[in-house]
Amino acid sequence: MPDTTIASSSPTSAPASSRADVWGRMLRIFAWLSFLAETIIIGTGGAVRLTGSGLGCSEWPLCTPESLVPIYADQGVHGLIEFGNRLMTGVVGVIALAVVLLVLFTIGGARTLVRTLWFAVGGIVAAAVAYLIVSQFFEHAFPVATGVLLLAVIAAAVYSTRTATDRRDLHALAWIVLVGVVAQALVGGITVLTGLNPFIVGFHYTSSLLLVCVTAAFLSRLYAVPGPRERVVPAWFAILSHVTGLALAVTIVFGVLTTGSGPHSGDAEVLRHGFDATVLAHVHSWPGYILAALVLAMTVAAWVLKLEPRKWLLVLVIAIAVQVGVGVWQAREGLPPLLVGIHMVLASLSAATYTIVVLHLKKATAAIDRVDA
Repeated sequence: MPDTTIASSSPTSAPASSRADVWGRMLRIFAWLSFLAETIIIGTGGAVRLTGSGLGCSEWPLCTPESLVPIYADQGVHGLIEFGNRLMTGVVGVIALAVVLLVLFTIGGARTLVRTLWFAVGGIVAAAVAYLIVSQFFEHAFPVATGVLLLAVIAAAVYSTRTATDRRDLHALAWIVLVGVVAQALVGGITVLTGLNPFIVGFHYTSSLLLVCVTAAFLSRLYAVPGPRERVVPAWFAILSHVTGLALAVTIVFGVLTTGSGPHSGDAEVLRHGFDATVLAHVHSWPGYILAALVLAMTVAAWVLKLEPRKWLLVLVIAIAVQVGVGVWQAREGLPPLLVGIHMVLASLSAATYTIVVLHLKKATAAIDRVDA
């Protein structure tokens, strides 16, 4: 019953094929929603930090010791912003779960879906038991329960991916997003409980950025021809692509450290991690300019040689150029929150575009044979 664009299938009757088309269309819709939601939550998370709302909700998973939602007058807009970001986490999680369920059903069928759901039931029961036991001895039992649930999700992911007979790539990518969302919820709680430790905040952002990349990869593989893949670019170009990826990673890491040393800590009372933000801003710019030069060189080479990823490289070079422009602008204007937030979102979109470029270094053997024929 799988959609032919998603998994290999044998001929089916017209009604069955029609049902497969419907489920395949739903999977594509939710895959796009997952990518958009992961991008949006970087914006809402940035809003929390840039407006000083990081401790707008003083507790986790509750917002206050007595309530799930903001109830105190002194929380004001900060409580609403922080609670809004927590709600967005729920939206992201529901969409990620929907993508996993659709992959399981569309590719593996109802039996695969039911078997995997037993892991969900077991994980929820185990998490509830862990919460009841730990709460008898410690005040913060919810992180432990979330950790137990995370382990159950990981177990389900491993089982589902290893037993899949078709499109293991889609299984793995869908599960990575769901595992990542659950893990991010746990990290978010730790962030609040540790009083916005800048290293944990930075890790929280970087993890969100990686999830944007994974959802982009899922979309790319969802629309690609399935089957074994082989490289369709020269070896030197592939090596240059990975060097560019290293430059991108270094730029992002130093960007996170720079933001962690700057004025936007998430709360007026939070201490930064002590690095000189002015020096880090300059250090952050160096790999950024190297990255821009590498991407430009790759783009020119790809178009001259008519290589497969040339169109996505054009998108990437535009994204990097805009990112450099915003970075210079925000530095000269004294890091206004709006520009910093735009810079954070653009970084995730640039990384996602680079992910698509890398995936286009290879192409399905079936697609190559089809073109040659």
